[in-house]
Amino acid sequence: MTRAKPKTRIQQKNSEAILDAALEVFSQAGFRGATLDQIADRAGLSKPNLLYYFSSKEAIHAELIAGLLKVWLDPLRALDSGGDPVAEILGYVRRKLELSRDFPRESRLFANEVLQGAPRIDGALQGELKPLVDDKAAVIAAWVAEGRLAPVDPYHLIFSIWATTQHYADFDVQVRAVLGPGHDPFAEAGDFLETLYRRMLAI
Repeated sequence: MTRAKPKTRIQQKNSEAILDAALEVFSQAGFRGATLDQIADRAGLSKPNLLYYFSSKEAIHAELIAGLLKVWLDPLRALDSGGDPVAEILGYVRRKLELSRDFPRESRLFANEVLQGAPRIDGALQGELKPLVDDKAAVIAAWVAEGRLAPVDPYHLIFSIWATTQHYADFDVQVRAVLGPGHDPFAEAGDFLETLYRRMLAI
């Protein structure tokens, strides 16, 4: 088997520039609204040069989504069945909120894809996301059965955490417009959500 040659420094730099530009374009325009011309222009490259690195818009999008899913699922993977149930869930809430703060474009990219029916990530949702959620839902259900958590539907708990944390990335403009200047939405949200989930889950 022939191994691919490692990228030169220039090739690595251009690949990263393309992916960063594509993330910006996809997160704003969605997959359908984005064009290779827009991505190339934002990356500071010609379209033929872009196509040297990626064969199509689909190839760029696929690489972005693959990287995003790993980052997005790591906080849930870190939920430890051997830990204190409330502390583990509150830790997951914090980690998800930090991801929304630090990777807002990635959150919007994912949201745009799901809103379009997830045609390019359905395989990943079924093959990577669902088994992980099933596993962690079983952990939460066991905690409830052991009397270590207040009764709660584990799947809807996870859905609610996604909704309450990713909202601050996906609707950032709305959040900041309503709160006005002088507020740190993520710091305030962290305190609020910790109180919310602690009260809901504690025995």
